Amino acid sequence: MNSNPQPATPNSPARPLIVRIRNWVGDVVLGLPALQLLEQHGYQLHLVARGGWAPALLAGYPWTVTVQKGSLRDKVRQLRQLRRTCRTLDPGFDSRENAVLLPVSLSSALEMRLAGLRAVGVAKEGRSPLLARAEPWAESGHELVRYWDVACRFLGVQQPPPADIGLKVAPGKPEAVRQLLLAQGVTGPFVMICPFAGGRAATADKADKKWPGFADFTRMAAERLGLPVVVYPGPGEHADARALYPSAHMIDGSDLTLYIALLQQAALVVANDTGPAHMAAALGRPVMSVLGATNAARWAPWGSGVRVLQLPQREGTVVWPTAEDGLLRAADMLREPPATNPT
Repeated sequence: MNSNPQPATPNSPARPLIVRIRNWVGDVVLGLPALQLLEQHGYQLHLVARGGWAPALLAGYPWTVTVQKGSLRDKVRQLRQLRRTCRTLDPGFDSRENAVLLPVSLSSALEMRLAGLRAVGVAKEGRSPLLARAEPWAESGHELVRYWDVACRFLGVQQPPPADIGLKVAPGKPEAVRQLLLAQGVTGPFVMICPFAGGRAATADKADKKWPGFADFTRMAAERLGLPVVVYPGPGEHADARALYPSAHMIDGSDLTLYIALLQQAALVVANDTGPAHMAAALGRPVMSVLGATNAARWAPWGSGVRVLQLPQREGTVVWPTAEDGLLRAADMLREPPATNPT
């Protein structure tokens, strides 16, 4: 049973709520529907993030984002300061469940407990004694649905997750992106490639997530698809982008807010199992998600415009689509009715 007070009414002030979000771009994007649901129920969100990129990723939202420092002592000190801030906004803050944990780690629960917060999260890693309320963790299903379930359990509601996420773009960035594209001679529709991927697949052998056919696909894409190809490398990826994808229009820089705005304007996004694929899907763009061993049922980008390109896998071997497979699927997607760019 949920011990929280009833949700705020439209005319009442929002109640502060501290939410610890996940540590990777894709996971944070998949957690957005859960955050939006909490906000819709009258909570003023104060987010706590591990990655320094989180404020840029969430720049389109009114939420405060605190980036954690390195040591446990510093993290607890930050949370205590955030708790004091929330108490000034709501004198009853300490008397109710006042934090939500989307991560499943023991350390995240310990940090909340040491800061004096009454957190709700899932019963994993033996952390239940540290939580004000421990809820069951869904053992199967898409990762977005798991985060959504945590928010629903906190609120004491039951409803299905949205079909599309609706990631918001930071103000002013779409026009800045149009100028960058114009400088590259790109004035109309384009294909955006996201050929890089950090980390390894969530498989027993930690399989590679990078499509081996990406270079050949990119080399042939402009002619076969009839559209220019654009790439926006992340930090440390520029040399590889020049070497592997010389036919693509490369836009320099490493601004995540610009990356999001670029994805928003693409006619088609072709991506590995990587954070930008989740961002593009969350923006409502057509996304061809090229997967190897990744469990698509759990980790594929979420959105009505997503089409997964994946072949049946063989034990001990990652089986990838060919560049030709990708070109045929991309051409089919470009013939579909165009998606509407979110504003």
